[in-house]
Amino acid sequence: MPTLAGVNRATVLHPTEWQAYAAAHQARLAPYVAPHLERRRRGEPHPVHDFLFTYYTYRPAQLMRWQEPGPLDPRKRRLAEDTLTLLRATAHRVGNFGCLGLHEWAMVYRAGASGGTRHPQPLRLGPAGTDEVVESHRIGCSHWDAVRFFTPPAVPLNTLRPGARDRPAFEQPSCLHANMDLYKHAYRLVDGVGSDLVADAFELAWDIRIVDMRAAPYDLTGIVLDPHGVEWTPIPIETADGKREYVELQRELADRAAPIRAHLIEACENLLDQ
Repeated sequence: MPTLAGVNRATVLHPTEWQAYAAAHQARLAPYVAPHLERRRRGEPHPVHDFLFTYYTYRPAQLMRWQEPGPLDPRKRRLAEDTLTLLRATAHRVGNFGCLGLHEWAMVYRAGASGGTRHPQPLRLGPAGTDEVVESHRIGCSHWDAVRFFTPPAVPLNTLRPGARDRPAFEQPSCLHANMDLYKHAYRLVDGVGSDLVADAFELAWDIRIVDMRAAPYDLTGIVLDPHGVEWTPIPIETADGKREYVELQRELADRAAPIRAHLIEACENLLDQ
């Protein structure tokens, strides 16, 4: 079944054609959404996968609903303009493949012993070992929505100073969280870009979240990663081998993100030309 991702269409689909697209969309996303809904029913949190359903505001029912690209809601024109500015700036910037996922470590720096971490799982290296990793590496986080969760002692260790209002000046195309946020940009403009592009961005964000948490300081031993059905293994970014693995995965994810970002840019341009 071909998709309509990245295409602005004003055609009217035959009901059987529309139903086929909708069924394919639901079958594609059910392996991600159904386990989440079942865990939520049982009251069982998941430290990796819940993020896409709690940090982001798109509800499971919305994600499962298929729609083709259509005209832009005039009330979202400013959002489309701001999104286009951010995506263009990000796409034209050289990627930084030296961050090593240290943003997650900076979020627990000097907080582990006091229980002030963001997840209940223990720290893989313990509080002292975690702090040592932060202190022995250069932190260069460009993503404001990560930096804003740094512990106070970690903030001055960051070599960059991104803020809430200057994202286009800092966002860069290899950042895991910038690429995860392509999902947010897509669903916020879903009426104009369509559900296929949202699904593309969601699947990318899903895989990014797994890498992000594998490289984080938490010990998630025994956690099963759906829908792959494999147990979590760490990416030990404090070692040479771990650094190489992280950078390789970061490059793969950045390569996957580039065409999604390009489709979003094209869709925003088309919508704003209407």
